[in-house]
Amino acid sequence: MTRQYFGTDGIRGRVGISPITPDFVMKLGYAAGQVLAHDSEEKHQGRPCVLIGKDTRISGYMLEAALEAGFAAAGVDVMLCGPMPTPAIAYLTRALRLQAGVVISASHNPFEVNGIKFFSSQGDKLPDEKELEIEAALNKPMGCVTSEKLGKAKRLEDARGRYIEFCKSTFPNDLDLRGLRIVVDTAHGAAYNIAQPVLHELGAEVITIGASPNGLNINDGFGATAPAALAEAVRANRADLGIALDGDADRLVMVDADGVVFDGDQLLYAITATIHEQTPIAGVVGTLMSNLGLEKALKKLGIGFARAKVGDRYVLEQLKERGWLYGGESSGHILCLDKHSTGDGMVSALQVLSAMRRAKKSLKELVEPLKMYPQTMINVRIEKGFDWQSHSPLQNAQAQAAEALGDTGRILIRASGTEPLIRVMVEAEDAELAHNQAHLMAESLKIKGNTK
Repeated sequence: MTRQYFGTDGIRGRVGISPITPDFVMKLGYAAGQVLAHDSEEKHQGRPCVLIGKDTRISGYMLEAALEAGFAAAGVDVMLCGPMPTPAIAYLTRALRLQAGVVISASHNPFEVNGIKFFSSQGDKLPDEKELEIEAALNKPMGCVTSEKLGKAKRLEDARGRYIEFCKSTFPNDLDLRGLRIVVDTAHGAAYNIAQPVLHELGAEVITIGASPNGLNINDGFGATAPAALAEAVRANRADLGIALDGDADRLVMVDADGVVFDGDQLLYAITATIHEQTPIAGVVGTLMSNLGLEKALKKLGIGFARAKVGDRYVLEQLKERGWLYGGESSGHILCLDKHSTGDGMVSALQVLSAMRRAKKSLKELVEPLKMYPQTMINVRIEKGFDWQSHSPLQNAQAQAAEALGDTGRILIRASGTEPLIRVMVEAEDAELAHNQAHLMAESLKIKGNTK
């Protein structure tokens, strides 16, 4: 069944434009509430209750109120916890034995974009079948239960403290961060008052940037998608390390003392290679975009590697299917299923710090065995409906590129899920070879592309 509203990470769009409008979001709350109420009734769980969290976007107030009204109309109780990281909602939903968690966030996007995503009672992404049930309910008229059955709302006062303690619990009890000076950048987002105390209480000296949200500045020049600010702050403060999260704190990049940025592939390697020395790891899941160097470095250690579609949702699916614990994306979504049910930027940072402490190595030293392959990515704008897969000039250029690369690189051509773009990517040991072959394939589409 084709999805009308849900994408790979919930429902997302520009605020004020369908579907991110107060009337739709209220209806969404009602539809989701109906599905949850029906499930709760079937399982004899009594009255359902959901947790609603949000990031620091100004639109969060409006959308939170709309969701709350929709759930109440469906007879579902609501707990509100205010601005909290997305993975915190996953944890609290599970810890409090609630029927679902809802996050109002658009992750790394600018403030004028927002979204809604759901977590199941187990703290992972809502199953596809439940999302489809909600979509089906959205197509029906909105109603309201009788007054005595209306949902109630209350605030979860200690959400921040609970989550801080949870994060700290994922760091080994026999280790600490004493002697480390760390700069942390929370992108003016949901972890603005979380990251610093977590690191400080583990012993680190912490310097914060990007921790003054005003509703309009989330991800604006700070955070995991703009690590230059962090690199500059690390060098300026002569820090040992820098940690950057995105707006909802499920994504991580790190910076070493020299200001060198380490992406999700490199951090995933640092975590898994160190763990593997103590406890053998069967395999790691990456995505179609994961660097070829990561795959080869892990296989050299005897660790299996599998690629999922782009999106942490698909990484999680592969991990569960294979019974593996570790996976991630180059963008910085890292999953450590022995610590958490979902990707968590703060928890992932603690696993990297744990690896550094355990191995008594710097981040640079931990990642040194990993040789990243140079990558060229070109976005080619196409007309809607253009059949690029059957375009013979592209097919010919791709065949020539494959022959030129041999086993020294790889080609990935895929359509964007959100824009009329074809992404042409080439990785190779030789940077010039990757650059040339990517451009030849982009040119074969007869449309000017924009190098990213």
